[in-house]
Amino acid sequence: MLKEILVISGKSGLYKRVSRGKNFLIVESLTDNKRIPVHMSEKVISLSDISVFTDDGDVPLGEVLAKIKEREDGKTLSLDLSKAGTDELRDYLADVLPNFDRERIYPKEIIKLLKWYEILIAHGKVASVGS
Repeated sequence: MLKEILVISGKSGLYKRVSRGKNFLIVESLTDNKRIPVHMSEKVISLSDISVFTDDGDVPLGEVLAKIKEREDGKTLSLDLSKAGTDELRDYLADVLPNFDRERIYPKEIIKLLKWYEILIAHGKVASVGS
């Protein structure tokens, strides 16, 4: 479930909560399985609490990830993020979510979204995508 997957402000990648202390969490990186403490003063957000701006309101991140998963047939991205330009990123997201808010969603956020998808797929969290 996306509820268990965390994003930590200032740190790249995705994490899962392992344990909780009095004033901190112990989280484990999905990419390298390293565990680190995260103090309560740091901003920690569950993927299930994130949504994507559209012209009609917000769409939960899980729905967007599910649409990417459907487009890619549950596999890794067909788009090469290291070579993709702004127009390619926007075209890709428009294919998945046609009414995304082009003024409020910047290319770096599209890259982050697509990298999250890649991490979830690469680390066996395929079932988590969209739930």
